[in-house]
Amino acid sequence: MVRQERAVRTRRLILEAAASVFDEYGYEGATIGEVVARAGVTRGAVYFHFASKRELAQGVVEEQFGRDDLPERHCKLQEFVDLGMVVAHLMPRDPLLSAGARLSLGQDVFGDFSGGAAPGWIQRAEGVLMSAGERGELLPQVIPAETAWLVTGAWTGVQIQSQKLSGRADLERRIAALYQHLMPSIAVPGVLATLDLGMDRGGRVVAELEAARAAETGGGEAGVGVEVEAGAGAGAGGIGSV
Repeated sequence: MVRQERAVRTRRLILEAAASVFDEYGYEGATIGEVVARAGVTRGAVYFHFASKRELAQGVVEEQFGRDDLPERHCKLQEFVDLGMVVAHLMPRDPLLSAGARLSLGQDVFGDFSGGAAPGWIQRAEGVLMSAGERGELLPQVIPAETAWLVTGAWTGVQIQSQKLSGRADLERRIAALYQHLMPSIAVPGVLATLDLGMDRGGRVVAELEAARAAETGGGEAGVGVEVEAGAGAGAGGIGSV
């Protein structure tokens, strides 16, 4: 049991180090040697968990989907907004998310990772939208699979533009504006009026998560490595279900 826990911690340490390297240098510029140096482990430890640089990069892309537990909301469309706003808040702060985006969108590796992170985010968004539809929160014309695809594509485009023009300094503001434009075409009026779409929503949800985790561990430290799961949240304004 102790050995297994140590292996899990070591794998996580390697992924975090690899994320910082891929985020800084891209796939082609990254080296296993730099990952070893940043992780403070042996080269053998890296190859024990990951057989190649490509497998290590794939692990970084997939790791963001192993992060669980964003708060469940009574309003599922708030969860849908929250999913995007939490990622917008964390991406400039979390190398795993940032590197995952770079690896997924980089032209040098575009064909290698089966669409990168996009299929996972689309699937999660679709699941939340399906739940919203079951609760009567969606306008009649909304098809969850189509909407999930389109919103994920729009989110990705905004992220790329923000990265190029401001180094993601305005990402939360731009993503909030995206949802403010899109949600009137998705939500029924009664639900739309309750949605929290403010640009600081992601930060507030992350703070909520950290406080809950600290309480669970008796005041222990809750890091920024917040997991983004389908049906978890970020937005901003004021919603009674929060």
